[in-house]
Amino acid sequence: MSQSAKEPRWERRKDARPQELLAAALDLFVERGFAATRLEDVARHAGVSKGTLYLYFENKESLFKSVVRTNMLPLLEEAEGVVDQFQGNSADLFRDVILGWWAAVADTKLNGISKLMMAESGNFPELAQFYHAEVITRCDAVIVRMLERGIQRGEFRGINPEQMKKVIVAPVLMLMLWSESFGPCSIDLISPQDFLRNFIDLCLNGLLVSK
Repeated sequence: MSQSAKEPRWERRKDARPQELLAAALDLFVERGFAATRLEDVARHAGVSKGTLYLYFENKESLFKSVVRTNMLPLLEEAEGVVDQFQGNSADLFRDVILGWWAAVADTKLNGISKLMMAESGNFPELAQFYHAEVITRCDAVIVRMLERGIQRGEFRGINPEQMKKVIVAPVLMLMLWSESFGPCSIDLISPQDFLRNFIDLCLNGLLVSK
């Protein structure tokens, strides 16, 4: 086999390294938290040297930001697209957004990032500001746009979307943290499906315009 024939496979392997490092970093950040995760352990988990890691990421902070951006931002873009393009009634949109976010984030390894930020943000304020600007702000904006859509269509009552967004987010965040913290210990288990079904029913009964 010629050298030129070998190069594409080598290039694919080289191009894959950042993704392998990000996957390893996600595993360790979720398992150990930000403070306890060491770059040499991330490199070892990815099967590369620590020097290789530094070719792609300047430090642990930049690695963490890349983990968040790589995993969370595409999901936020998808959620924004769902709200913008949805053709049905706002009650169905509300249900789809809440259940979709749970399936894509809260019911996956990414849930550990939310727990990490809640637990360690006080010790790493710069990371907290980053996460708020790039994730939380956009999550809130999706909720606001969904509520504004329902109000404009006459399907939701004339509530204040900016105030209501946190009322909606808080119980879901509690369920995420509860599942991540107590679920593995089998302590006071909560069925996410039952919780979300009742939560959605409660919200819609408060939001929908009485017929």
